[in-house]
Amino acid sequence: MVFWEGYASDEAMGTFAPIVVYWLYAGFYQLLPPLDKYRLHTRKEEEEKNSVPLASVVKGVVLQQLVQATVAQLLFLLTSKADAAGTTIQPSISVQIMQIIVAMLVMDTCQYFVHRFMHQNKFLYRHVHSQHHRLVVPYAIGALYNHPLEGLLLDTFGGAISFLISGMTARTAVVFFCFAVIKTVDDHCGLWLPGNIFHIFFQNNSAYHDIHHQLQGTKYNYSQPFFPIWDKLLGTHIPYVLLKRPEGGFEARLKKD
Repeated sequence: MVFWEGYASDEAMGTFAPIVVYWLYAGFYQLLPPLDKYRLHTRKEEEEKNSVPLASVVKGVVLQQLVQATVAQLLFLLTSKADAAGTTIQPSISVQIMQIIVAMLVMDTCQYFVHRFMHQNKFLYRHVHSQHHRLVVPYAIGALYNHPLEGLLLDTFGGAISFLISGMTARTAVVFFCFAVIKTVDDHCGLWLPGNIFHIFFQNNSAYHDIHHQLQGTKYNYSQPFFPIWDKLLGTHIPYVLLKRPEGGFEARLKKD
């Protein structure tokens, strides 16, 4: 039993809930007061270094989400496990947890190799992936600001492959995709907030990804959104230190040997 049962199908929730969650969570960060003492970059840096206005970022995110919704609907339609009465038998909680863990690892694998290739291929970086790096100073709403091709390959297809390999149902997918969206938004929030659960349980967090957005870190820390496993295995992991700025806030700086 889930709270949306009787109001919306699992397939509809799996399609649209992650979009709603994205704007709620990113909007929450957008509406926060400046919080200068927790920022990883100053507001002046954000204004000077980011080369795309907020309105364009919002349009780019909406476009990607329209594509994701279309692919999700097709995916759920083609993989439906419902019987003649329209009922889908849900696996046990332990099986669903295992499916989510598998999906996390698969998504990390897809995103690492596609992301790294887009940096190593000069044509793809210049014409595709550089759009995301126009936000040198990341912020929450820009988490899914990508070139449409990158959004399709990195996020949409990566999510579809994770869903298929894990074998999860549409109901489990609601939980997984909403969690993945929240984690992605948090990694781009540009803040180091005390008590943030993602900073406690994940090495791959807002500071880790901030290093990647810096000029000296673009060839490192490709892993996203969950674990830094592939970075560590393949030599693209680079440690960092968090330093307090005299004027307030933090700076994620590459750690020198």
